[in-house]
Amino acid sequence: SRGLIRMPLIPGEIQAACHTEQELASEITTRYLDYLRNPQVDVFIKEYQSQPVAVLGAVRVPSRFQLQRRVRLLELLSHVGGPTETAGRSIQIVHTAMPSICESPAQVESDANSGALDNYKLSETMKGEEQANPYVHPGDVVSIPEAEQAFVVGNVLHPTAIPLRESITVSRAIAMSGGTLPDTKSDRVRIVRQPPGSAKTEIFVDLKAIDRQKAEDVVLQAGDIVDVPTSGGKRLLRALVGAVVPSVAQLPVRVIP
Repeated sequence: SRGLIRMPLIPGEIQAACHTEQELASEITTRYLDYLRNPQVDVFIKEYQSQPVAVLGAVRVPSRFQLQRRVRLLELLSHVGGPTETAGRSIQIVHTAMPSICESPAQVESDANSGALDNYKLSETMKGEEQANPYVHPGDVVSIPEAEQAFVVGNVLHPTAIPLRESITVSRAIAMSGGTLPDTKSDRVRIVRQPPGSAKTEIFVDLKAIDRQKAEDVVLQAGDIVDVPTSGGKRLLRALVGAVVPSVAQLPVRVIP
């Protein structure tokens, strides 16, 4: 735990941490020259037991890794398959490890001032931009939060949750859900909005007016529910047809000469 080892005949302890295998072998060889004429010393790492790095959140294969070399954040993300479609805009690194015994006091003070949590823009990390692609350290926990979501329900082709990785308007969200189905009452699309700690509000939009640029295309917020309604009369007619047609099909067929 202190990075020190003991060897037969050699008094005191030898620092193994912060040295390569070759550097440690050279140090031990020098110490043995007082006892052996031509000491032959080789150092091999039997097993790595460094603190692992974990990658969690909106990635395809959440995993833990034992680092045997320096690895940048983008390379680490490639080993977990990259972010998923529901990933948010940011990426966080939580530093949980104690300062390394190899770090100088100035480095330790610098790390303490930088804080235990770093945030980067995921888009910049994926581009490999240097300021958002740091080296990760043993004990780091990398997390990509899920994007906040809005929900589209009602008379659309695919009712779904829409990740808000960028600004998305109500018309775009409906298009991402496959568009409206027949009998949609497009002039009374309802947005149900309830910010945390606030009362629920309803916003009604007219899709046709939005298409004609006669009305505002409302930008969705986290937790919004877009309810696309159907026309009451047409819905009733469709229900009646669905109920009557099967019965008609079961009647016997008679020929009128």
